[in-house]
Amino acid sequence: MNLRRLLPAGDPVAVAEVTDELYRRALPTRTAARPYVMLNMVSTTDGRASVGGRSGAIAGPADRELFHGLRGIVDGVLVGAGTVRAERYGRIIREEPLRRRRSERGQSPEPLACIVSASLSLPGDIPLLREPGARVAIITTSAASLPAGGAHIDYVRAGREGALDLPGALAELAERFGVGTLLCEGGPRLNLALLAAGLVDELFLSFSPLLAGGDAASGGGLRILAGAELEPPVELELLSVLESDSQLFLHYRVGSPAAPARV
Repeated sequence: MNLRRLLPAGDPVAVAEVTDELYRRALPTRTAARPYVMLNMVSTTDGRASVGGRSGAIAGPADRELFHGLRGIVDGVLVGAGTVRAERYGRIIREEPLRRRRSERGQSPEPLACIVSASLSLPGDIPLLREPGARVAIITTSAASLPAGGAHIDYVRAGREGALDLPGALAELAERFGVGTLLCEGGPRLNLALLAAGLVDELFLSFSPLLAGGDAASGGGLRILAGAELEPPVELELLSVLESDSQLFLHYRVGSPAAPARV
């Protein structure tokens, strides 16, 4: 599937070309003390991050292809437990051609699935946890462990003074598992926590041509961030804009141009 280049202007580009270029640009970051973190989210035009509790209802074909393409280039995929439960996460990469492409580049066949669950509240029927070939690292403050299942599970015990230590957890992902590039897929509270800690380097935001309405106070207006206000607000630098069937794909560097994120 081709995407139309709006900024910078240019010829149409395939999703695979976009993600291949991102992979080449991310290579120098893999020696960093923490992973290079990319946040990928989808939103309706009026700011909803989900409809009916799930993001899939607002994602178009191009967005889904980009979603899987980004998974295909990173060392790890980070997601909160609430999103894992709501979206019923399965294996991170199912498509054999994408797994083979990763192997040809010297990567593992699929990224490490990194789940943030401070209280370890993960039901055993989540498809990802039942998948025999899945590699999962659970970031938690709990000393407990999940019952044995199909997936191979490691634990990152990242507590500090009773709270989850995200900077420490990401440093351990880099040192212990070799995660140099990390794609965060939400949810909104995890997104906010990462941004508040200065742990996000790039943002991919897909704007779906839909208006969904809903009141955040009544639980019907979930946005890409949830929780306290960021003080000061995080600045973004627009890098590119792509389009397909009226859906816009915005790519930002997180941080002002005067103080850019690590590249």
